[in-house]
Amino acid sequence: MKELGKKVLAGDIRAASRLIRNLEDQIPNTHIAMQEIFNNTGNAHVIGITGAPGAGKSTLTDEFIYAFRQKDKSVGVLAVDPTSPFTGGALLGDRIRMLRHAEDKKVFVRSLATRCSMGGLSKAVGEGIHVMDALGKEKIIVETCGVGQQEVEIINHAHTVIVVLVPGMGDEIQALKAGLMEVADIFVINKADRDGAGKLYKETLNMVHMSKGAAADNSWNIPVLLVESVLEPHKFAESVDAIREKVEEHYQYLVDNNLLVERMRRKTAAEINEALWGAILQPVLNNLEKDGEIEKMVEQVLKKEIDPYTLADQIASKYVK
Repeated sequence: MKELGKKVLAGDIRAASRLIRNLEDQIPNTHIAMQEIFNNTGNAHVIGITGAPGAGKSTLTDEFIYAFRQKDKSVGVLAVDPTSPFTGGALLGDRIRMLRHAEDKKVFVRSLATRCSMGGLSKAVGEGIHVMDALGKEKIIVETCGVGQQEVEIINHAHTVIVVLVPGMGDEIQALKAGLMEVADIFVINKADRDGAGKLYKETLNMVHMSKGAAADNSWNIPVLLVESVLEPHKFAESVDAIREKVEEHYQYLVDNNLLVERMRRKTAAEINEALWGAILQPVLNNLEKDGEIEKMVEQVLKKEIDPYTLADQIASKYVK
């Protein structure tokens, strides 16, 4: 595993892909490779793209890759797809949309499965970011699969969060109230040639102004940007490049105001929590599953012979010393 980490540091794409796969599959001793690369991480700008399914996140991500490559930036993409019910892997829908970058050696696109993570992000996402960082990617884009208010989990991984909205999908502002407003650094109204785009734009601006007054740090003016039809390639590319400029501006804002450290601190705290979960809770769950104890516990709780809280206390007393 240590040799795998060294290959990643040397820029080996195959080794990076294998390491991410091992992280997803929780292959024993994979942490040794992560230990090898860890000191070479923390250099990339991590950009989160989140929003409801069907908002056009993948299409925007594809154009973002092009925009960053035009500035000669190396790009890594972690596209979080729903989990396949048959293989447990990602459904690969996002990678299909990004095939035009397949031959570019400075672009690495990798799909990750949610693996039933309630936040739409698997534990492997944070670790996958480290792998791409160690590989030398300057811009790392994390595209979530879109599962409503739990999308706020992206704030634990990204320096800059883009929330994508689209008119005609119901009460979009309700989705903002559910938590996305608190994590957004940039709002993008995609498919802005649709009916209702103007109304959504005004409502989003109002929400931004309301939240700005209540924010402890209100020096960053959250932009609300419009992107029209992808069927007009030149106009679409210009719109996405304007978003790229705002992304760069936000990152510089974080650096200039010493806020990048706070974002990295939050990201690190989340990673420690995930590492503890993997080192302590996961082995316990694996043992219980292997011994058939989980099914017995389910039956006990269903029959009201015991409650989940007492059961959890008993397991903690047995395994955690």
